[in-house]
Amino acid sequence: MKASWGIYHRNRLYYYHLHPNQNIFAFHHQSMTLRISVWSGPRNVSTALMYSFAQRPDTAVVDEPLYGYYLKVTGSEHPGKDHLLEVLEKDPDKIISKTILGFNDKPVYFIKNMCHHLVGLDESFLDELVNLFLIRDPREMLPSLVNQLPHPVLRDTGLDKQLELFKKLKAAGKETFIFDSKDLLLNPEGMLRAFCSFVGIPFYKQMLAWEAGARPEDGAWAPYWYDNVHKSTGFAQYTPKNEKIRPDLQPLMDESIELYEELYKSAVKV
Repeated sequence: MKASWGIYHRNRLYYYHLHPNQNIFAFHHQSMTLRISVWSGPRNVSTALMYSFAQRPDTAVVDEPLYGYYLKVTGSEHPGKDHLLEVLEKDPDKIISKTILGFNDKPVYFIKNMCHHLVGLDESFLDELVNLFLIRDPREMLPSLVNQLPHPVLRDTGLDKQLELFKKLKAAGKETFIFDSKDLLLNPEGMLRAFCSFVGIPFYKQMLAWEAGARPEDGAWAPYWYDNVHKSTGFAQYTPKNEKIRPDLQPLMDESIELYEELYKSAVKV
């Protein structure tokens, strides 16, 4: 059973439910902030989802806090890598203790994460979060990813880590929520209502629209990755992608599809 709780913010009382997997002692210690982590892969509409949650009056958002750490430990060649390594925090202990689990003055904290950024980390901090997974069919994701990463490997898709983490949480008896990018675009309001219901917070209509352009919540990598989403004013209408991939990427595509389809079996449908 979910325990109810409320917080005054800007003279308004917000009522929420404590998710059954959350540690109630962590809530008391950290100003009763509900910490929602969406573990995504790249090119999965995750930035639009972050913009959506940024429209809520009760929510603070953060964009991929572990990205700097990931670039440092993997040496992966990403657009703007040298600049990003200069400006981003790279110490995982600081990122987890201050950015992810640190003080927040809003009742809800939405954390956009890339699942593959967890490489080599102690994942016990996930116990303090409500964990959800955003996935996308690699037949639509990979042709987009190669625009930024011309020579991707499986780790770059995040799918292997998403499936590993999903199985780990499930084996530990943790409730979680998988949703697909296509399903989100086909029915944004329905999927957002299901998302909000799962984590125990109200849905707000303003989550469906935002102003075009760069946003204050953007990570420092926005100039390299966010051109399209900066043109948006809401969730884009879904259009099928039929782009071809290079023959040398077909083995990666085949492996990615197998992982995706395993995850999609557990995806929420609305």
